[in-house]
Amino acid sequence: MAITSANQLELLQTAEAVAREKMIDPGLVVEAMEESLARAAKSRYGAEMDIRVHIDRKTGKATFTRVRTVVEDELLENYQAEFTVEQAKQYMENPEVGQQLIEEVPPVEMGRIAAQSAKQVILQKVREAERDRQFEEFKDRAGSIINGLVKREEYGNVIVDVGAGEAILRRNEKIGRESYRPNDRIRVYIKDVRREQRGPQIFLSRTAPEFMAELFKMEVPEIYDGIIEIKAVARDPGSRAKIAVISYDNSIDPVGACVGMRGSRVQAVVNELQGEKIDIIPWNEDQPTFLVNALQPAEVSKVVLDEEAGKIEVVVPEEQLSLAIGRRGQNVRLASQLTGLDIDIMTEEQESARRQAEFELRTQLFVDNLDLDEFFAQLLVSEGFTSLEEVAYVEVDELLVIDGVDADTANELQARARDVLEAQNKAAIESARALGVEDSLIEFEGLTPQMIEALAKDDVKTLEDFATCADWELAGGWTTVDGERSKDDGVLEPFEMTLEEAQDLIMTARVMLGWVDPADLEPDEEVSEDAEAEEAEV
Repeated sequence: MAITSANQLELLQTAEAVAREKMIDPGLVVEAMEESLARAAKSRYGAEMDIRVHIDRKTGKATFTRVRTVVEDELLENYQAEFTVEQAKQYMENPEVGQQLIEEVPPVEMGRIAAQSAKQVILQKVREAERDRQFEEFKDRAGSIINGLVKREEYGNVIVDVGAGEAILRRNEKIGRESYRPNDRIRVYIKDVRREQRGPQIFLSRTAPEFMAELFKMEVPEIYDGIIEIKAVARDPGSRAKIAVISYDNSIDPVGACVGMRGSRVQAVVNELQGEKIDIIPWNEDQPTFLVNALQPAEVSKVVLDEEAGKIEVVVPEEQLSLAIGRRGQNVRLASQLTGLDIDIMTEEQESARRQAEFELRTQLFVDNLDLDEFFAQLLVSEGFTSLEEVAYVEVDELLVIDGVDADTANELQARARDVLEAQNKAAIESARALGVEDSLIEFEGLTPQMIEALAKDDVKTLEDFATCADWELAGGWTTVDGERSKDDGVLEPFEMTLEEAQDLIMTARVMLGWVDPADLEPDEEVSEDAEAEEAEV
């Protein structure tokens, strides 16, 4: 692709040929040629000079020009490409800063080295143009399935020919131990399309949950038409998967439609995924019901949901435990991914033992603090009392329903409970003061003495300290990293403080300190009206 100034039409012919081969704009190739000729001219006339080249798009004639720019005296740095107003007067009338003097210079014959350098410039520009064209073509196709041909395998990564360029299927995006040979046909999911300085811009996957969802969309017309919707997918690629579906037409069974006649539809997906077993589950808005479905084929005895913590406890018969957990925890792990909940599985015996331990712990609490015998304490726990506060501040009528409790006994119980609580509160405040807690925090409404003591132990000793806390630091929360949920313990979590309560307390403290304007907390009237209108429509 050497360029010579002797044959001017050869420039345009070369540009056209390269543009056709690479399916890019011929103008880009000509611009690359102009740049390469300019480089060659600089090596001849001097690298400091501002040499520019223009190739006529019709005749192929290359015009070489030298450009000099008028600058202020103190800004003059490059004497070959710049000159001052005074110097410019020799060549221009009334020169001004910023004006340019353009002079044509003799064309340059390119030697072997210069031609080789020009070729590299052109190839680089062509590669950049190819990548830009490839990005523009595929940027809107992310999230879809494409068929391609395997070109080669590099260090476990598969390079795939997708028609208008190359894409990459990384080693960790392949199913199991899949291996491919050149020219093998492959069906892949376009996971991401992005601009890269070098290498492929199209990133493929066969392990993404979305790949399975798209395969079902291709096999099940009802999904494509929107009659059935895929609500969630969880996969252990190459081994097992769970997919939750819902039908918006009562006459169509979503599970049956996805399975197909004699399993034809689901089998087509299974074959594409190297025999991956697929559980198709009916989706349900009620999370416990959905979880029971998700744990199939295991049978569930009872479900206890903790919505705030995003956690759920599942009780199963002893003989169902291994089935519910699955090999290496696979079944419960996929169910957890599908529902977005942390799942604790226990047998009926384990749950019974835990409940008994809780019963004994609460019984001992009343025995120790209210000076009761064990039988009476057990009566309180059996009636649903779990704390001293409940005994101290409930309506007397709720105590009178207990067998053997009359008005005098109920009043005595409440008096004892209040005395114990007052003593505990006094001790907690004294402990907090000893740790350096200021009155601004002690007098803040919404915090109990025990909460203040816990905050003091966590080095929160002033109202300002409290106002700088985050809600999850007080109430606790959950963090998801690389698909694994981890628990963040909150300082006030043992006191059953919710995130909403923590947010309200922190914001109240910030308002009291003048950090936040109360007017900023008021909901926008227009937004409220819109919300009310939407609610009315529903």
